[in-house]
Amino acid sequence: MTKRDVALQLLRRGWVLTLGALAGLVIVYTRVAFFTPIESTQGPAQKIFYVHVSSAWASLGAFAVTGILSLLYLWRRDRKLDTVAEASAEVGLMFGVIMLTTGPIWGKVVWGTWWDWDAKLTSTLFLFLLFIGYTVLRGAVADLDTRARFSAVIGVLSLVLVPFIFLSVHMFRTLHPKPPVLRAGGPSMPAAMLITLLFSVFVFSVLYVGFVTLRYALAVLKELRAEEAAHGIS
Repeated sequence: MTKRDVALQLLRRGWVLTLGALAGLVIVYTRVAFFTPIESTQGPAQKIFYVHVSSAWASLGAFAVTGILSLLYLWRRDRKLDTVAEASAEVGLMFGVIMLTTGPIWGKVVWGTWWDWDAKLTSTLFLFLLFIGYTVLRGAVADLDTRARFSAVIGVLSLVLVPFIFLSVHMFRTLHPKPPVLRAGGPSMPAAMLITLLFSVFVFSVLYVGFVTLRYALAVLKELRAEEAAHGIS
């Protein structure tokens, strides 16, 4: 099987995963709107929670994957690792936009403010801006090896920032509550809400894998076209 055949196969798999996840999102939103109870103190605004938390999970997870792949690239110097890391970073930024949009909307209703410069919010915004810089750097450096190496150094920083973001609610006093699921005494939410949240996180995770697969396959096909064009010129 040629490199092109592998890329086309990945492209098909990416579409299957993405379309399946999009169908799953319809189920998620239907369940959130009609079958998940309204939280007693926050009211209907709390339903943003299911999208906000799931997009945050996908975004921070994507940045963490980029960090791990970047670290592996610095060790192995495998171009595939750099390509997947770039794809994961781009998808992470997409989910990050959703996270940083739904959060302030929810916060305005519940906290009375769009934004508060607490530890979790500030570090999350810093991570998001870091990966915008990661993307800009990749577009500014022409040499492939230099670009991959510099980008990997930035990507590795996520391995510090992502754990810090998760732990910040335990380390500092923030407006963000502690995680309602991962608690010593068990989840602090009703079963109906928990099922909706876990299903939403699962769907967003599948959507992440689908998008990354598509992005990687397209990058490989673009590289093959460039190689073919260069060969034709020579």
